[in-house]
Amino acid sequence: MNPPVDQGSDAELIERFLEMMAAEKGCAPNTLAAYRSDLEQASRRLGGRLASADGEAIRAVVQHWSGLAATTLARKQSALRSFFRFLVEETMIGEDPTRTLASPSRGRALPRTLDRAQIAALFTLAEERAAAPDARAAIRLLALLELLYGSGLRATELVSLPRRAIRIDQPFMIVRGKGGKERLVPLSDRGRAVVARWLAFVPEDSAWLFPSGKNHLSRVRLFQLLRAHAADAGIAPDRISPHVLRHAFATHLLEGGADLRALQVMLGHADISTTEIYTHVDASRLIELVNARHPLARRPGGSAAAARPDQPR
Repeated sequence: MNPPVDQGSDAELIERFLEMMAAEKGCAPNTLAAYRSDLEQASRRLGGRLASADGEAIRAVVQHWSGLAATTLARKQSALRSFFRFLVEETMIGEDPTRTLASPSRGRALPRTLDRAQIAALFTLAEERAAAPDARAAIRLLALLELLYGSGLRATELVSLPRRAIRIDQPFMIVRGKGGKERLVPLSDRGRAVVARWLAFVPEDSAWLFPSGKNHLSRVRLFQLLRAHAADAGIAPDRISPHVLRHAFATHLLEGGADLRALQVMLGHADISTTEIYTHVDASRLIELVNARHPLARRPGGSAAAARPDQPR
């Protein structure tokens, strides 16, 4: 074990660490909440002696988490590494017990998404319901769908949009994303039209575009609304989430010829490598692309078939 840390209990040190991460690193609230949960779990596992744990104890905690998804395990390890780096920098401990931890293999999993027919089914049903009398809830759902699939917003960005974030006369909005960073996000004509319809139901003094009680619509409630709507549209509820619609936005834009750098800006990715995961395409699209675009794909006379290797050119 590291020598006893006398600057406070695990709970106090975790709180100080999170305050530093918020103030100096600009971590998003969701990241801070996840780190808090991870560190508190580790502290409970070690009987409240996380801050004084040695490498063997930390490896035991990580081994206890070994059955989790690689991405979840990677985040938990990141929380531990950042926490102990903070303790070392503040001279509360002499050695970082996470220095020998092996990083989990995260792979490069493709994001779940929906095809165009499934997206069409979602919107067809939403538009039908929004056209009915007394359709306040249906218009809200249609607006949520438009901003998730039409603009690629994250769930947190969407539910926490200020009422005045969208100006109906402008084809873009300013969104505050991860780490408090702001970016311009495109807003389609149909998206603006639906938001205009929804604004008629939002009180003028509301701070939020999607109010709920004294706060805004929660991420959990957004998830529930989408699942219920998907089931009604004939789509398995476990196939949809706010992030799945964001993935569909990115995938379908790239399929339509969007520039990867432009997509990076729209999604708010700090690193282009994060955006590159959306470059996955199916084999039929690759074949179609080669047949349509490759110089050897067209012979004189307009045939789309490429010349066979055994034929003279």
